[in-house]
Amino acid sequence: MRYNPILDVDSYKASHWLQYPPNTTAMYSYLESRGGKYPVTVFFGLQYILKEYLTRPIESWMIDKAVSFFAAHGVPFNEAGWRYIAEDLNGRLPIRISAVPEGTVVPVHNVLMTIESTDPQTFWLVSWLETLLLRVWYPTTVATQSWYLKKLIYQSLVKTADDPDGEIAFKLHDFGARGVSSCESSGIGGMAHLVNFSGSDTVQGVVYANHYYHHPMAAFSIPAAEHSTITAWGKEGEALAYQNMLTQFAKPGSLVAVVSDSYDLWNAVDHLWGDHLRQAVIDSGATIIIRPDSGNPTEIVGKLLQRLDQHFGSVINQKGYKVMNHVRVIQGDGVNEASMSEILTNIETLGFSASNLAFGMGGALLQKLNRDTQKFAIKCSEVTVNGKAIAVYKDPITDPDKTSKKGRLALIKTETGYETVASSGDDQLVCVYENGHILQQQSFEEIRQRAWSFAV
Repeated sequence: MRYNPILDVDSYKASHWLQYPPNTTAMYSYLESRGGKYPVTVFFGLQYILKEYLTRPIESWMIDKAVSFFAAHGVPFNEAGWRYIAEDLNGRLPIRISAVPEGTVVPVHNVLMTIESTDPQTFWLVSWLETLLLRVWYPTTVATQSWYLKKLIYQSLVKTADDPDGEIAFKLHDFGARGVSSCESSGIGGMAHLVNFSGSDTVQGVVYANHYYHHPMAAFSIPAAEHSTITAWGKEGEALAYQNMLTQFAKPGSLVAVVSDSYDLWNAVDHLWGDHLRQAVIDSGATIIIRPDSGNPTEIVGKLLQRLDQHFGSVINQKGYKVMNHVRVIQGDGVNEASMSEILTNIETLGFSASNLAFGMGGALLQKLNRDTQKFAIKCSEVTVNGKAIAVYKDPITDPDKTSKKGRLALIKTETGYETVASSGDDQLVCVYENGHILQQQSFEEIRQRAWSFAV
């Protein structure tokens, strides 16, 4: 089924063109986070939406499909308006979009993007596109959560590691591909996580970042075992399975991750890795990353580091914390913001540097959030009727948090960050799209640098 942008909409939008005041000729709307879990957001993902969806010209077959659909669906449809776009405007959408540069960290309750009409005959298109454009909430929310997790890990590295800046990019690995609702979700969400980190097993996320944001290779991974590649050898062959991982992948300077709790994690650590295979690990010159996959994460990680230290030893770094020889740990089960904080606090108490540990995160990273996590909304703030611009807003007495902004808006820099004001010459919002054409494109690397510059 071919994508039809006219049908990428909420049903009630189709009748809205008949609901505005007569002689309405222009509309202006804005996007904001009205609060939520985090006090700031990392704006990201608009360039993907523009390139994938809003550069496609409207064609007659799209309108034909919409005519038949809405007739059967029971909703009026503005066929003449869409024919005008397809025939008189060569299918190009008469819309102007301005937005804060992607990767910018903006406090909530501020304008992040504005959408306005450029043709008086199609003012209603601003509202029609709300359904599609509001989906920027998803990459922005993933990037925001990932940014906060990066800060959390970085704080531990600053306290316990000699080179926090050199280590941070690979401390939270994306395991989320199988836990999201679609292939596209894995691409969008996985790409958003990579604004902050450079490690991922979500291939579509890396592909999206490479393609839509001009990066040669946005993330990396390493050879890693899953339970089937261990249990296929049988319980009695567990040591052979681990030996095979060393034979196949363990080379000087390489990293190899091996899940080690298919049966008995402590037997694997004490007798297989720590005894039977200990010399092979050392002789390989590789770093073997042990992955537990069950139990209480805080207890398991602390105990695992202590046992590995007994077998492989460690050195004391310049911060006074232990860094293990030859081995590391990655925790990918039960990881969320709370457990991550507990784990880091616990290993610090036990005297271990965060250098010894990386995290993997799946559903909680890419799926366990929604539009209300940061309370995203697009609202109309100005219409032009009979040639007069009118500031409009909503102000429900039953929920003051949903009061919207009035008029044309600008985002300005202040001494403490950003502030939304009436239209201003100091506006940080940049026009990125106009009349079917993308005017500004940003590289993934500059977005990464912009996001992290607000955190350190």
